[in-house]
Amino acid sequence: MSHWRVVQWSTFARTWWLFDAAHQCPIKSSPLLVRYLVGKHKPIYHPFSDVGDHIVVINSRHVAMQDEKWRTHQYYHDTGYPSGKTYTRAWKIHEADPTKVLYKEIYVRMPKVNERKTMMKRLHIFPESDIPDDIRANITDQIRQIMPVPKRLDEYSPEERKTFPKLFDWDKDHVIYEGTRRLKEDDETYV
Repeated sequence: MSHWRVVQWSTFARTWWLFDAAHQCPIKSSPLLVRYLVGKHKPIYHPFSDVGDHIVVINSRHVAMQDEKWRTHQYYHDTGYPSGKTYTRAWKIHEADPTKVLYKEIYVRMPKVNERKTMMKRLHIFPESDIPDDIRANITDQIRQIMPVPKRLDEYSPEERKTFPKLFDWDKDHVIYEGTRRLKEDDETYV
């Protein structure tokens, strides 16, 4: 009988989730994070109950957007005064505050209820992977990333690079075009 009581307590308890935002699109990952903030992943979810969990987002400085979204996607802000409406591009907001783009995307996708600001207080966003120790001690689970993270070239071993299929081989006498740089006559350095 006590087993079911523990299951019930774990259902009602607020879990601390970790999400790594490196190389993730904030537009695509925000609906997933909203689901955990609101508590829709729990079997006891009800629109009028506040059962959401805490989410710790790291590496928000390294988020990625598809195509020309950095340049074309705009965020709206209204002060409430006449002529107080502003539209700011995503790259400007990200340059000023690396956590703000992800915060705004999640805020827009939250349900429009009175508890929205209370639920947003449970969102903890950090620009790098440095987390305070008191928050790190609470983290119990991890949210899987939506988009696959590509490996950098230096992360591949020399054997993997050698066995990687080539499209073609360069000729021995092939010269790579150096652009507008030209070679000085007197020595072998580029101008």
